[in-house]
Amino acid sequence: MAKIKPFISTGFLRLFNRKNLPIIAGHKLLYSCNLRCKMCPFWRRKDEKLLTLEEEKMMLKKLSELGVIFMGFEGGEPLLRKDLPEILKESHERFHTSIVTNGLLLKARFNEIKRYVDYVFVSLDGIGETHDQIRGVKGSFNKTLEGIKIAKDEVPLTISTTLSSENLDEAEKIVELAEELEVLVNFQVAYDYSTADKMSPERDRLMKVLEKLLQLKKKGKPIMNTKEYFEAILNSWYKGIPWICKPWLTINIDPQGRVVLPCYVLNEYAGSKKIWEMNVKSLWESYDWEKYKSCNKCALSCYLEPSLFSWGNASIVKERIIDGMISVIESSLGI
Repeated sequence: MAKIKPFISTGFLRLFNRKNLPIIAGHKLLYSCNLRCKMCPFWRRKDEKLLTLEEEKMMLKKLSELGVIFMGFEGGEPLLRKDLPEILKESHERFHTSIVTNGLLLKARFNEIKRYVDYVFVSLDGIGETHDQIRGVKGSFNKTLEGIKIAKDEVPLTISTTLSSENLDEAEKIVELAEELEVLVNFQVAYDYSTADKMSPERDRLMKVLEKLLQLKKKGKPIMNTKEYFEAILNSWYKGIPWICKPWLTINIDPQGRVVLPCYVLNEYAGSKKIWEMNVKSLWESYDWEKYKSCNKCALSCYLEPSLFSWGNASIVKERIIDGMISVIESSLGI
């Protein structure tokens, strides 16, 4: 019988008594990318000397000691790193491990990594030419679709879509595509970084799309976002009822191993000190998180969804904890 990963028996119990400590970690392995997405500032940055495999191990050990449960790798394009399988293997032994990829290299590299990932997110921002225009490379939609089809039957996979001024009209079509492919789709709203194209959606059009996606979610369409995600944005941005943001639940580490504070967007992913040189627990417990609770400036699901979690909300507990645990246990046991 396959061995159940250690975090299943111990990790979820940490959710009951976390204080101001991170549960989720995100790490950009590099900024380099094989696409040129309009709304992304990261491919425009030059990579410094990237972490070695030994340094990646040091980072993962530190996160494990901190009590992190979920580890997500992104970029840039993480599949551009030749040592990605070795990095993922180290992570997979400690955490529920996921990657975010544009899918172009999945066909070539999926067999190298599939044993070491619990979840794959594939970025797709429109149908056909719309996706290609946003992503800056002609033919990328077809290659991304090919990658999804190769990976989806072997590893749980979700399409990741950023709602922007250029693809709002295709949100429902993306849901239909996800349904056809028998995968989920996760939405978030474009954030206007200072060094990227300004693509945040027009306010009134966005409201209508969010309302429609909420309706589709309630009807059981394959949307990963909780209904509370859409409700929180609609309440905050249109009714003046803010959600309480909890950025301390997520720790982000840049390609040089530096911790990003206070969150992914407010300082535009600028790292400070290397994680293995810090007492992160002490920093997290003393940091002034209070002033960020009412921020509500972004709608990144990696921050908003964990912030909305409550043991008193039965639907979120079922969708995010119970269903997730069942899926991971089944995967671990090869069911």
